Amino acid sequence: MLSDETKQFVPYVRAEDDYPQITFKAVILGILLSAILAGANAYLGLKVGMTVSASIPAAVISMAVLRLFKESNILENNIVQTAASAGESLAAGVIFTLPALILLRYWSDFPFLDTMAIAMFGGVLGVLFTIPLRRALIIEKKLKFPEGVATGEVLKAGTEGGKGIKYIGLAGIAAALYKLGQTGLKIFSGSVSGSVTTGRSIFGMGTELSVALLGVGYIVGLNIAVLVFAGGLISWLFGIPLYMAFTDPAELSQVVGNMSGYDAALEVWSQKIRYMGVGAMVVGGIWALISLAKPLKDGIVSSWEAVQKARSGNSADIPRTERDMPINYVLWGILGLGIPIFIVFTQVIDMAHLPVSSGLYWTTMSIGAVFSLVAGFLFASVAGYMAGLVGSSNNPISGVTIATILATSLILLALLGTQIDFSVDTERAQAAAAAAIVVGAMVACAAAIAGDNMQDLKAGQLVGATPYKQQIMQIVGVVSAALVIAPILSLLFNAYGLGGVLPREGMSSSEMLSAPQATLMQSVAEGVFARNLEWNMIWIGAVIAVAIIILDKVLEAKDFEFRTPVLAVAVGIYLPLELTVPIFIGGVLAWYVGRKVVNRAKNEGADPEEAKTNAERKGLLFSSGLITGEALIGIVLAIPFAIQESTDALRLVPESFAPYADWLGALAGVFFIIWLYKVAVRK
Repeated sequence: MLSDETKQFVPYVRAEDDYPQITFKAVILGILLSAILAGANAYLGLKVGMTVSASIPAAVISMAVLRLFKESNILENNIVQTAASAGESLAAGVIFTLPALILLRYWSDFPFLDTMAIAMFGGVLGVLFTIPLRRALIIEKKLKFPEGVATGEVLKAGTEGGKGIKYIGLAGIAAALYKLGQTGLKIFSGSVSGSVTTGRSIFGMGTELSVALLGVGYIVGLNIAVLVFAGGLISWLFGIPLYMAFTDPAELSQVVGNMSGYDAALEVWSQKIRYMGVGAMVVGGIWALISLAKPLKDGIVSSWEAVQKARSGNSADIPRTERDMPINYVLWGILGLGIPIFIVFTQVIDMAHLPVSSGLYWTTMSIGAVFSLVAGFLFASVAGYMAGLVGSSNNPISGVTIATILATSLILLALLGTQIDFSVDTERAQAAAAAAIVVGAMVACAAAIAGDNMQDLKAGQLVGATPYKQQIMQIVGVVSAALVIAPILSLLFNAYGLGGVLPREGMSSSEMLSAPQATLMQSVAEGVFARNLEWNMIWIGAVIAVAIIILDKVLEAKDFEFRTPVLAVAVGIYLPLELTVPIFIGGVLAWYVGRKVVNRAKNEGADPEEAKTNAERKGLLFSSGLITGEALIGIVLAIPFAIQESTDALRLVPESFAPYADWLGALAGVFFIIWLYKVAVRK
């Protein structure tokens, strides 16, 4: 039964007013935007290890395009953003995992059919898994879903004549030009860094001069931005210096070699400290599952009740705005996908790469397929829950993926270890690690889509959409993105290189896409089979996570507004500090803007909440433009880079210009901070 609060909720479009939603023009536009945004976020995620929800820019673009037609409505725009945002989310699941097969040297490029199938089946699973969760998380649990709410507000503003496209357009063009000057023309530096050495310890500090990350920080707000930055400080202010101070000099020399300064600190983080993030992610994922047990049960019960009503002819009692895809269709769909998933595993990990007995091989593939379904459901639930807490942009999909890969690797080690000595048979160890990555990729795609789906359903609830129609369009968006993701990844790999792997000689490593999550996945899988995983660091990270969970419960008991969701801190622990700095600046800026406009409204006798809401909306739109512009130009630049086989294809200045490029880049970064502030506080 629906709660009293739910019955009193009145969406923007009432349940009895069923406007056209899945129209021909909406489907075509949704397909196109899904493909484009998948490419843009694939670039952003491979560069910095984070993606940002595409729902807001997709909603604004949809409003701008559909306004050209004689008839369009808010529900049609919502359907477009539902399909389009699936592209961004699916890209996250793919780029956090499948590049690890390149890093393992198991793949030399991204094969179209294999990449498409993993992305498509995992994404569709994510949609199906979250259908029984809609009532539990959106209605009964009353989670915030910050980006879903923001998307709903943007859609309302567009219907009411808002000028959101202006903010996104200006910010997007400026960010694209800035990125062109950074990566293409080399006029602006992409980052600045430095270090201080005290004894044997190195304290590194740096920042990416990325306006996309500035926008990320502004969107997620001060609380999450502080936590991500705090995670970075745990690694860089404490972890790295303490490790270097207390580690045997000979062992430390094996890690850093001849490196010094910031490069040495970065190497220590890469090989040792970031594994604390693994431990924190595993504990955080388990905690999220425990927290989700009751709403998960409630969601399934509610869904079965809806099916029983439909069978008894009482479905008319269910409002249009509460109708999901029938749960029996969902269950049959999940079970049916088990067969093609099993076939994909046998194609990617064939017996030639994993030469064990026939019985053991087929047992391994079967366990991989079943584990994908079980872990996919559990972690899709976690992802949906986390999207409600912190939004899908900051949803740490990599955390649940790490837990999946770690568990899968340990299972495969126990199974295959009966016939393979992984300590000497490195080729089979590589294949076993690849098998764990494929399972992780399937789960990651499901979890990424689950978080996005819940966010879109929240936006749909606010505007009065029909849930099952959104769920259909989410699947359309998944299929569209899956069809283009392999060529995009191949283009990026051949243009920039990934995570230390360059496709040909003579390429510059300075512009290489770091693929931080995929690198971490590779290290975890390889470390299990090589029996050299940094378990001490993992346990330290787990202890830190427990402490953060305890702190969060204390803050909750004292009714503090500031909270400490553990997975947000874990993200910062394993990201390079320079990536967390602009996120932190963006979060602080969002807080300062809110404080500024509220005080001004009070002094002028205006409504403080209305002033804050208007400022948040303008800042969100402008930040979304910064993210979209930088990400899209990264895709465009990949084309000349791939053709010329060099990231210097468009260079205008010599390498000796680098000191000036640092200053110009820093000044441009400050300009964007001031501009974002001015836009947000403007009356």
